[in-house]
Amino acid sequence: MLMIQPDFNSLYEALIKRDPSFEGRYYVCVSSTGIFCRLTCPARKPNRENCSFHETVSQCLEAGFRPCKRCHPTMPEASADPLILSLVSEIENRPEYRWGEPDLVRLGFDPSTVRRAFKRQFGMTFLEMARQRRMQEGFSTLAGGGKVIEAQITAGFESPAAFRDAFVKLLGQAPGSFSRSPLLFVDWVSSPLGPLIAITDNTQLHLLEFLDRKALPAEFKKLFANAREKIGFGRTEVTDQIQEELDRFFEGTGGVFQTRLALHGSQFTSDVWRELLKIPAGETRSYSELAQCLDRPEAVRAVARANGANQIAIVIPCHRVLGADGSLTGYGGGLWRKQKLIELEKTYGEAANAVSI
Repeated sequence: MLMIQPDFNSLYEALIKRDPSFEGRYYVCVSSTGIFCRLTCPARKPNRENCSFHETVSQCLEAGFRPCKRCHPTMPEASADPLILSLVSEIENRPEYRWGEPDLVRLGFDPSTVRRAFKRQFGMTFLEMARQRRMQEGFSTLAGGGKVIEAQITAGFESPAAFRDAFVKLLGQAPGSFSRSPLLFVDWVSSPLGPLIAITDNTQLHLLEFLDRKALPAEFKKLFANAREKIGFGRTEVTDQIQEELDRFFEGTGGVFQTRLALHGSQFTSDVWRELLKIPAGETRSYSELAQCLDRPEAVRAVARANGANQIAIVIPCHRVLGADGSLTGYGGGLWRKQKLIELEKTYGEAANAVSI
């Protein structure tokens, strides 16, 4: 079916009415202030002659407009969509509940509409988000010293086998195989782009990956072996530190990560990661530019492999690497996350993003 773009009058009317049906589809740029907003922004509405409309955040930024500090258009604001706000609240009210499409119908929602809305906003469906939330509850129980059976019940799994299988799918290890006297501690940290698994010791961050990253089980297995199977559940001061720094990063109030990092890679791979750390927030590089910075112009493919092997997401900014033609190319956390991160970091301008190692 041919999609017809709304005309100016329709978009301006949607702006005046704060019509949520246009959320995430169009943004308004206001020439008198140099700011761009969601159409649902609560700020006083601008005059018609000062408005122009764009379909993406990138277009607004490229046109020279700054993001509004009231509606935060560069952020995945679930609260801007009443449907999403309602269902996210349902998950938080009953994190252990096993949601299904009949539940959505019972609440008066069309499952296909919900699926599209959550995919557009979060890159995952409502049911996938609910499943992740259940696993987080189990993780929190284990990290707090609870038994596996307690974690299973907290996560809403009916049988130990089902909980074990879900855990193995997530990390490649059964929960009973984790150490009671660990050298490394695993727990999850939250972000607007979805939960991440963090593995730390008392001084460094060893791994930070999105919960749905396909390479996570393999990465965890390798780290598990390197630590002589001494990985257990729990939080450290480093876990709390990276959570605080991620919160500031996504709020747009801090683009600097101070958490010390443990780099588990070959010399060349680690050199690539260190070069990534030099890219300021708001800037991007190509694989060939990275290779030239390393004085290895012929090693473009090797640089790309090292970039893909990064297991400390966001902090080591592999998302700041684009294809030679400016395309997003691959990203282990999903291209939708890469786009969100790049758009957010454009708000930091030329600010340096130094990291301690």
